[in-house]
Amino acid sequence: MFSRNKQPPIKSLIGEGSRIEGHIHFSDGLRIDGEVIGDVRASSDKPGLLVISATARVEGAVHADHVIVNGQINGPVHACTMLELQPKARVAGDVHYKTLEMHQGATICGKMFPADVVVDEKPTLKLASNNP
Repeated sequence: MFSRNKQPPIKSLIGEGSRIEGHIHFSDGLRIDGEVIGDVRASSDKPGLLVISATARVEGAVHADHVIVNGQINGPVHACTMLELQPKARVAGDVHYKTLEMHQGATICGKMFPADVVVDEKPTLKLASNNP
């Protein structure tokens, strides 16, 4: 009844105490416990799961299908299907998501853009007195 799509397995880990400088491209799942200075992007041909733990920090853009954050991101976040912000999550950047789960204590310093909302379009307003 409440079935969820099966998440891809986490096959890669950036351990606590590690620091990576440069862009990262991954497939399936990636867990970050350390520090990344650069963009983190899931492969576009497979669904990607990105987990940013409480000890992790990312300085750059994040792109994945399902993003779980309990650490710090300084940059925009693009979650194609789901964004989960756990209690210690700190995001400084704009957030793009299809569905959002935000726990008490998580913070976003930036604009929030749901996937179904088009920002540039504005509905045409008609005044009632102008109708014949």
